[in-house]
Amino acid sequence: MKISSRIDGSIRGAILSSRQSSLSSPPSSLSRSYQSHSNGGTLPRRFFCGSSIPSSLCERKAKTPLRPKVLSHPNPRRTTSLRSTSFFRSSFPSVCQNHTATAEAPQDPTPLPPTQYNKTELLSLVDLQNAGTVEEHLNYYKDPYMRGYAPADGPNVIISNRKDDIEFPSLSQVQPVDQEQQQILSDLRRAITSRLRRPGTVRLDTIYHIYQQLPEPRMSHLPAKLRHGLLRVLGRPSKRTPKSMLRYFAVVADVKNSGLPLIQGEWNAAIAYAARYVGWSTDAETESALGLWREMEREAGIRGNEVTFNILFDVASKSGNFALAEMIYQEMEARGYPYNRYHYVSLIHFFGLKHDTDGLRAAYRDMVEAGEMVDTVVLNCVVAGLLRSGEEDAAERVYERMRASSPRGNAMPQRTYATNKMITQALMMFAKVGRQHPDMVRQLQFGAPMAPDLQTYRLLINHYGVKLGDLAKVAQYLDEMKFFQVELHGSIFLALFKSFAHHGGGYGGAAWSEQRLDSIWHALLQALDEGVTGLTIETWLAGWILKAFKKCSTEQRVLEAYEALEARWDLDPADRTFMMDFLHKLLERDAMAVTVHKR
Repeated sequence: MKISSRIDGSIRGAILSSRQSSLSSPPSSLSRSYQSHSNGGTLPRRFFCGSSIPSSLCERKAKTPLRPKVLSHPNPRRTTSLRSTSFFRSSFPSVCQNHTATAEAPQDPTPLPPTQYNKTELLSLVDLQNAGTVEEHLNYYKDPYMRGYAPADGPNVIISNRKDDIEFPSLSQVQPVDQEQQQILSDLRRAITSRLRRPGTVRLDTIYHIYQQLPEPRMSHLPAKLRHGLLRVLGRPSKRTPKSMLRYFAVVADVKNSGLPLIQGEWNAAIAYAARYVGWSTDAETESALGLWREMEREAGIRGNEVTFNILFDVASKSGNFALAEMIYQEMEARGYPYNRYHYVSLIHFFGLKHDTDGLRAAYRDMVEAGEMVDTVVLNCVVAGLLRSGEEDAAERVYERMRASSPRGNAMPQRTYATNKMITQALMMFAKVGRQHPDMVRQLQFGAPMAPDLQTYRLLINHYGVKLGDLAKVAQYLDEMKFFQVELHGSIFLALFKSFAHHGGGYGGAAWSEQRLDSIWHALLQALDEGVTGLTIETWLAGWILKAFKKCSTEQRVLEAYEALEARWDLDPADRTFMMDFLHKLLERDAMAVTVHKR
């Protein structure tokens, strides 16, 4: 660091002012220099430079002489010799050495040994009482509220994960209730038990309505076992919707406001709701799921398990954030969680979304080599990835092998949410037994269903109908649905009407003609009137029906279809208003186009 000449002179003058020499000392090189300076001469540079001072401080410009005030005084008061002081001996043991001048040797060239301090003595040099930490002071400057009107810190609430706290309150610790509230608790307990044993007997709306009849705070009246049962049934709906998501998070808010902890399964259910309450995941759902995961691990202190990472991987891949999905899997592997059936299926789906069919095949091979059972769900995931990547021939070969696994067309039992859960658990148990007894793998695999199901035909009809417009292929798969006795579902009708809306109209002999649309329309009305299970009129289906008639027929047929749907649907007031606005916009669009054409 360079020091200016003026600052350098002030430093030297300040040093010498405290250790001033006396005129009574015998004349020496120091006193002679002083006398020369008093008579108007200039002091040599070496006068102020010792060997312990860097030479860069001794070199000064000639036009800026060093003139300390203390040496300009004619009569110094101190009488001690400057050379005899210990300060001078320790600070200036020798004179500056350079190439143009020589210096007089000092009387005592040996310097005093430096003082050594230990850590305690160094700390005692400065009063450190109430100093705090560096982080506290940095936070003080970073946070403006800490320097002003911020509230006091604390109390810091920590959610306990101990068994005693999780099982709090017990039956003896809940708040006492009267006769009416006791009846409400009994009804709630009976409804939860029935839902857990037979999922189709009690609706979740009924359970939530009974829970809301309790006085605030509601959680103080529920024992721990009943609280966990309530969260369990609300976290496992047959289909996650925005309504069920809001209902579950309302109960979670009651739990957190009461200071009660959530267990790992309840956190996973919350993350699954945040990620999958809509049909198509976006970055918003991914961010919500990651935020809950962060709260789960950092604030609640509960580490995620393999189920947590599978949910996060699924929402990241479906939203198109493949880099995040890969990071999530790397974190799962770093924590040592083994792959299971869910992870392999998600990995196959991941490569299908990336249109990487080689990676898809590699993931399927790893799943088989790991001893996992292969069933219709796994093969449907493979078919979906191949169709999405444009390999229709490979997808049809997989479908033919699925169809060959059940040549007689035996009727498959209807797959529901509960049966799907039970089948998945059974297949995971088969895989565990097969890894322990490899000779039983073939027999266990024989028990896994591999025949095409509703999801298989939904994939095929959506691809060949909506995307390609191949009516012959769609008719073939509809006939094979009858052969395998797969019941019609609303998703099949939705795919058919979307196909007519995309490819219908045109000349009289077109494949997607109005006559074929009428046959599909009458089949839908007949199924609705007969009360086919799993078939209801939702806003999506009604909208595509109106679009199909708008594309293939006249406005009069659109109005007739709307009246027929209105007589059969069961929509809430908001959805009815939405459908009415949708109809007006659909008809006004054509009217505006006609007006522009006439102009």
